[in-house]
Amino acid sequence: MADETKEKSLNFLEEIIEASIANGETRVQTRFPPEPNGYLHIGHAKSICINFGLAKKYGGKCNLRFDDTNPVKEDVEYVDSIKRDIQWLGFQWELERYASDYFDQLYDWAVELIRKGLAYVDDQTQEQIRETRGTISVPGTPSPWRDRSVEENLDLFARMKAGEFPDGAKVLRAKIDMAHPNMLFRDPIMYRILHAEHHRTGNKWCIYPMYDYAHGQCDSIERITHSICTLEFDVHRPLYDWFIEALGIYPSHQYEFARLNLTYTMMSKRKLLKLVQEGAVMGWDDPRMPTICALRRKGYTPASVRNFAEMVGVAKRDNVIDLGKLEYCVREDLNKVAERRMAVLNPLKVVITNYEEGRRELFTAVNNPENEAAGTRQVPFSRELYIERDDFMENPPKKFYRLQPGGEVRLRYSYLIKCEEVVKDAEGNITELRCTYDPMSGNGSSSDGRRVKGVIHWVSAPDAVEAEIRLFNPLFTKENPDDVEEGQTWEDNLNPDSMIKVKGYLEPSLRETPIGQAVQFERVGYFCPDTDSTPEHLVFNRTVTLKDSWAKINK
Repeated sequence: MADETKEKSLNFLEEIIEASIANGETRVQTRFPPEPNGYLHIGHAKSICINFGLAKKYGGKCNLRFDDTNPVKEDVEYVDSIKRDIQWLGFQWELERYASDYFDQLYDWAVELIRKGLAYVDDQTQEQIRETRGTISVPGTPSPWRDRSVEENLDLFARMKAGEFPDGAKVLRAKIDMAHPNMLFRDPIMYRILHAEHHRTGNKWCIYPMYDYAHGQCDSIERITHSICTLEFDVHRPLYDWFIEALGIYPSHQYEFARLNLTYTMMSKRKLLKLVQEGAVMGWDDPRMPTICALRRKGYTPASVRNFAEMVGVAKRDNVIDLGKLEYCVREDLNKVAERRMAVLNPLKVVITNYEEGRRELFTAVNNPENEAAGTRQVPFSRELYIERDDFMENPPKKFYRLQPGGEVRLRYSYLIKCEEVVKDAEGNITELRCTYDPMSGNGSSSDGRRVKGVIHWVSAPDAVEAEIRLFNPLFTKENPDDVEEGQTWEDNLNPDSMIKVKGYLEPSLRETPIGQAVQFERVGYFCPDTDSTPEHLVFNRTVTLKDSWAKINK
């Protein structure tokens, strides 16, 4: 029975690996193959967790291989960011490799395919090739150059490599079947001419392999046992296999899983780049972006992202995951590890009239009730305090247990206070509360044993540290950002309230919080210092609210 339970708990990739192990294939070798043309996002994080996680589970290895076959879009900046993101997530690759490491071998294999009559040089433009590819129901039209001799093709391909021809003048195509039902088999392009400097090989090459030609062969060179891709590559798998079989090389095999789609989140790298270029966001690491570096800046932990990847699992069909699940994972992790602090984001001044002017006290506050080892800290208390404006109502409804005229609440870790007077300005706006405190209530009790239901947080006004607080909401107003009405674009779904800046007042210990380390502002949410923060101007990002309020607002 236990074995049946274990088998049912396996995802389909684990079932494939365990079946291969049962058949005597004891070696497991995976790879993570990003193209260094942008920053990784949460969808890539899922792929990282799958590839590295499977290798770890089955005692195998996972390579990091950069698919650097398009020098026009790639940069060392992206290479460095990708490595940083993988390591931040808690993984370390076995070998660091690049498709460009194999350019010589890929070229030699292309020559071999020409010699076998399975590849030819085509003089048509890419536009002409598209026009003659046909449709699903109509066969493609063979290129007029399709029957060039092996000798002529070898000569032209060598001259392409030597740089004799301008960009777009010629391509190398596989000779397969212009009537094949899989459109990718209709003589796919293997090489194109690009006179562009490569970030690793410089100007050595002016011809570069296409993804469908290079990917499978790179896997084969590294003897990858399980080449795991997202579902949109399933139609590419037969071509992946065709090149390997035609060359008679190590038979790596491709498997596909459903890519990650999140509500209120854009995953298109092209559209994310547009947001960055047009200044709609502060950059790739803007906390509203779905990039891994943005999650890090926002205060997410590596464990929360890994737990999210495990929660959503590995599926064979595309689906959309509620953004609330990602936020749930970071709440769960931060609840265990984040220290507690007090901060007021919408301040209302309180003056304790029977507390001596100039007097200061220190109260002991618990850093994390979930973790006794986190210890305690000292919080200053004085005659003048800030509380949250929402914690007071002049005419409250029933069961309002916070502060009200004539009512009492406990200030977290300290005294009971009672509201005696409400001070207003000329327009009738509440500017200050005058309260009294019970001097005998500092130990959690009171002078006569009475207890109150309401407990609110506060900050000593003379000791408070001012900070810019950035409250982040989803970047888009619709669950599917591409869901647009006639005449609109996806950019019309950008949320104008995705970032709201307020002035907050923090307890002084928050000055020492390291950049990126999340803490819980008690009763408010989880926050962390932003990279823009300086000792003179503190900036805190909201990582996540204590409860999922956004989904309720937008139902």
